[in-house]
Amino acid sequence: MNIIVCIKQVPDTTDVKINPETNTLVRDGVKSIVNPFDANALEAALQLKEAMGGKVTAITMGPPQAMDILREAIAMGADDAVLLSDRAFAGADTLATAYTLAMGIRKIGDYDLIIGGKQAIDGDTAQVGPGIAEQLGIPQVTYARRMEMDGDMLLVERMLEDGYEVMKTALPVLVTVVKQINEPRYPSLRGLLAAKKKEINVWNAADIGADEKRTGLTGSPTRVVRIFTPQRNTKAVMLEGEPEKTVETLAEVITKLNV
Repeated sequence: MNIIVCIKQVPDTTDVKINPETNTLVRDGVKSIVNPFDANALEAALQLKEAMGGKVTAITMGPPQAMDILREAIAMGADDAVLLSDRAFAGADTLATAYTLAMGIRKIGDYDLIIGGKQAIDGDTAQVGPGIAEQLGIPQVTYARRMEMDGDMLLVERMLEDGYEVMKTALPVLVTVVKQINEPRYPSLRGLLAAKKKEINVWNAADIGADEKRTGLTGSPTRVVRIFTPQRNTKAVMLEGEPEKTVETLAEVITKLNV
């Protein structure tokens, strides 16, 4: 079974800072990590490879420093990795990102399954995975909390707000996973040594045959007009006294807030 895992490099912080001039994340001085949901996706791929045999390839789109997360994927057990890196990819929204990754996956070629995290923690759109499936013209199953092969079909438990549903799908298919699916493993010492030596493919727009009008900022129909950190200006009000009087006071406060 040939599995491709889409991963993304994200800031390892909840204190996100925005450049007011470019409306982009300030990454200088901020440690980057593998998007946590994508780590679950990689673990799911490795477990399927251990059960079924085959090959796991990690792919990401980003600047040269995104090579770090690909080496981490190799250290965890991925067999191969691809970095899509080109200035033409900069500023991509989810549509342009999905297109670029899909073109990279087409160049990789033979695959049975594509797995990604349900969303990236720095964007929270949950659009890129489904977008890749649409670009490739294959089925998709989102929010998977469990999956296994059942003959030549993939059996997936898909998480819902009030339960789950069980689905079967033919291959090839794209699946996005939630954190409940597994606990990602740590890289082994042998894996870390192998990752340092591994030659990782770096492909630009020409290498994957991408139409630059569909990549990066040029290929993005959406634009970030303004990003800002909300100011916290609320303060707690402590209500004391007898329950009956406190309830009356609370009702007055709520009424004034138009809640």
